[in-house]
Amino acid sequence: MLNCVRLVLVSRRVARFSGAAALSAMTLAMIGNTARADGMAAAGCLGGGGTLNCVVRWGEAGDPYIRTVPPPIGEAERTHSAERDRKWQERCRPTIRQDAYGVARYHYSAPGCEFGIIE
Repeated sequence: MLNCVRLVLVSRRVARFSGAAALSAMTLAMIGNTARADGMAAAGCLGGGGTLNCVVRWGEAGDPYIRTVPPPIGEAERTHSAERDRKWQERCRPTIRQDAYGVARYHYSAPGCEFGIIE
């Protein structure tokens, strides 16, 4: 029985070490093969209670939640975009107020404005 327990503990250690080694190798290979200034690699492992979970993520440097919107092309599209923005401002009248925790939040005078709804 004691030999079985030792075997299980050793196999868990080997699995953890193998996972960490594989993650390190993948990260180094990814960084080495893609030597660009516009990207970043983030990696990490968590383990405990006999489990190990490793993740590697490659992406653009900066905030992953910010999406850039291309500017309008052509005069007609610029005019349409300006008119749409004017209608939204007129209907929604956005204001910034602090919540109970001191965080500045937008408030609107009409429902759906946080989603860009005009009518």
